[in-house]
Amino acid sequence: MPMRSDLLTRFVFVALVCAAFSSAAAAQSPSKILSNAEKAFGGAKALRAVQSVRRTGTIVRENDGLTGTFTDEASRPGLYRIAYSLEGFEYESAYNGRSAWSRDSRDGLRTLTGDEGSDFQSEALFRSRMWLERKAERARITAGGRVNINERPANVVIYTTATSAPVRLFFDAETNLLVREERRSGDELKTIDYADYRASGAAKFPHKITVADGNETLTITLDTVHVNPQIARTAFDFPPASGEPLPDITALLREVQENEDRVETILDTYSFTQTIIKRELQKNGILRETGSETFDLAFHKGNRIRRMVARNGRPLTEREQAAEDRDVEKQIENIERDIARKEAREAQGRPSSDDGSRVSIAEVMRASRLVNPRRERFRGRDVIVFDFEPNPDFDYKNAESVLKFFGKTAGVMWIDEQDKQVARLEAYLADSFNVGGGLLAKLRKGASFTLDQQRVNDEIWLPSRADIDLSVRVLLVRGLNFNQVIRSSNYKKFTTDVQDSQVGDSPPPYK
Repeated sequence: MPMRSDLLTRFVFVALVCAAFSSAAAAQSPSKILSNAEKAFGGAKALRAVQSVRRTGTIVRENDGLTGTFTDEASRPGLYRIAYSLEGFEYESAYNGRSAWSRDSRDGLRTLTGDEGSDFQSEALFRSRMWLERKAERARITAGGRVNINERPANVVIYTTATSAPVRLFFDAETNLLVREERRSGDELKTIDYADYRASGAAKFPHKITVADGNETLTITLDTVHVNPQIARTAFDFPPASGEPLPDITALLREVQENEDRVETILDTYSFTQTIIKRELQKNGILRETGSETFDLAFHKGNRIRRMVARNGRPLTEREQAAEDRDVEKQIENIERDIARKEAREAQGRPSSDDGSRVSIAEVMRASRLVNPRRERFRGRDVIVFDFEPNPDFDYKNAESVLKFFGKTAGVMWIDEQDKQVARLEAYLADSFNVGGGLLAKLRKGASFTLDQQRVNDEIWLPSRADIDLSVRVLLVRGLNFNQVIRSSNYKKFTTDVQDSQVGDSPPPYK
C-alpha cells in the first residue's frame, strides 16, 4: 500500500535528523580525539609524568620467521634509540638531539641525512612526547575521517609538525587508544599497529607492536615497559668507531678558517642560478608551495650580485627585466665606490671602516661544544662528522650577534678533510633567540636550517639546497612563520682570472 505523503515527509525528516546526529557523532574534532586518547592512556598528567621509558621484548620477522631480542628507549625532550637482533643480523638507530644515526650488519655505521634523517628525527620526537608538545612544535592537527582497522571503526588524525611529513594516527572509536600509525620512512610508508594495552604505572602502553616497512614486517612482543628509568644521554650518542685516529677537531676547524680566503677566491669565478621557494603548512597538514623567485648570481670583486630572472616559474616581463638590469648596474657601481673609498682610506694610512672581515665557521664553532667526532663517507668523499650543541662555558654576554645566535644552536656538521670545506650542515635553535633585546623580533625555539653542498669541478663545495623553517615574533606583537627551500644549480666558471683582473676585465655577470 503506498505511504501517505505526510508520513513520508515525517519519515524523511526523522531519517535526515538521525543521519545528521550520526555524522556529528562520528566526525569528532581532532583536538577532541586527542583529548579522549589522553584520557584512555591514563590522562594527560600521567603521560606528562613519563620522562623516560625503556621497553624490552622479543621480535619476529614475519617474512622468514627469524626471531631475536628487541629494545627501545625514549627520553625527553626528544631522545630515542631502537635496537634489535635477528639471529645474527643486528640493527640500531638513534637520535641524540643533534643528529640521527644508524648501523646494521649490512650497511655499517652512518649518520642519517635527508628525508631518512628528518623522518627518524620526527619519529624520535613523537616517541618521547607523543602529541603533548604540539603547540611548541607548531604542529597542525586535522581530521582524517573514520576508517575500519581490524574490522573496528577508528578516528583518524593527521599530525604534522612544521619540519616533518604528515603522520596519520588512528584511534579506536570505542577505546580511544592509538591502534595504528602511518608515517614516511625514507622512500617507504611505514605502518605501525598497536595492541594489547596494559598499565605501567599510571599510564597505559601497548605490549604488541607490528611494523610493516617496505617489504618487511616485524612483530614485537614486549615483556617489560619500565617507566622513568635513569638513561644516560650517552646511550643515544654516535657509537665510538675503531680504525684510523681522528684529527683534532679544533685544529681542523682552524685549517678550514685558513682555507676560506682560497675558497672565496675560487667562488669569485663562478656564477649560478638560485631559486627560492616559499612554502606554507596548510590546515590539512600538507606543505604547499606558495611562490618562488629565481635569480642569477655572480661575484664582482668578492661581492655577490643578484639579478631576478623569473617569478613563480615564469620569466619576468621586458619591463621587469629592464628594472632588474638597472639594479645590477647600481650594485656594481656601489661595489666600485666602496672599494675606491676603502683604498683611499688605506692610502692615507687610515683604518678602513670595513676591513672585509667575516665570521668564519671556526669562530662560529667557538660558541659550541663539539662532540661525537667520527669518520664517514659523504658524496663519495672522506669526511669528518661531529655533533655540536650550546657551550655552557661560552662568554655569551659579550659575544657578537652571530656568535650569540650560533651559541644557541645544536646540530651536526660534515667537513671534507682533504678540501677543508664544509660539505653539509644541519642545525636547529635549541633556545629562543632575541633580536634587538627581544624588542625587534624573537626567533622561537625549534627553528631549523639545513645546508647541503655539492663538490664542483673537483675544487670547491658549493650550495645545492638549503631548507629553512622558523617562527618569529615581530615587534612583540605579530607572529610569522617562514618555510623556504633554496635550490642552487647551473654553476658556471669564468675563464678570466678574477683575482688579477682590473675593472671591466672580467666578463659581465649576466649574459
